[in-house]
Amino acid sequence: MYNLFVSIGAALVVFVIIKLATPFSWTLSLLLAMPVFLLAYFLVARHVMKKVMAIMESANRDLQAQRVEKAVRELQTAHRFGKWQFYVTGQINSQIGVIYYVKRDFTNAFTYLEKSFVKNWVAMGMLAIIYMKRNKKDKMLQTFEKAVRWSPKESLLWSLYAYCVNEGGDAGKAKEILSRGLKKLSGDERITHNLDALNAGKKMKMRSYGDMWLQFHLEKQSAMMKQQAAALGGTARRRIIRK
Repeated sequence: MYNLFVSIGAALVVFVIIKLATPFSWTLSLLLAMPVFLLAYFLVARHVMKKVMAIMESANRDLQAQRVEKAVRELQTAHRFGKWQFYVTGQINSQIGVIYYVKRDFTNAFTYLEKSFVKNWVAMGMLAIIYMKRNKKDKMLQTFEKAVRWSPKESLLWSLYAYCVNEGGDAGKAKEILSRGLKKLSGDERITHNLDALNAGKKMKMRSYGDMWLQFHLEKQSAMMKQQAAALGGTARRRIIRK
């Protein structure tokens, strides 16, 4: 990446100047040049990430205004910074993939999610679900394993992993996954309740995770949403009657 090359170049220049201008040893000259490398890397990384964050913030405003395609186009412009800084490309791909997935455009979502940043557990979870829907169980398991390895403190991720495995007919492995999750998140009530449900031969309950769960599109419509719709409908009818 360009940032690395620039930082090494700056450090080498300082190293040569020190070596030629002083009687210092090679080792000492190198040690004195190291802070220059670190400072240069930090400054370039900060500059690049400021530009990337500005693009992300602009794209987020477009998303809030329902200008989805414009937001995607803006995010795609940030790919040029991938040559400058590690992980930028993966993070941008994660953001775009999540946007397409939420829109239920799973074909375009997959294109970006398979190149997403491994630490973005939401993107990794969505990628695993696409593999599940394509009957690629091994790929699904591998993706979830990567996700929980890099994001072990995410309760929804462990429950999502177990949910998908359980839906595939392997309740035993789903229990094992939830048990692993509890080792990372001791006392987590939602994981505990789901594990108890499986032990009792019942279905897992994911609605307590709210909108974060709904974005994965594993339920057609939650009971909560139906209840809200019914309540709104009743209110509307009462208003009409009063008129």
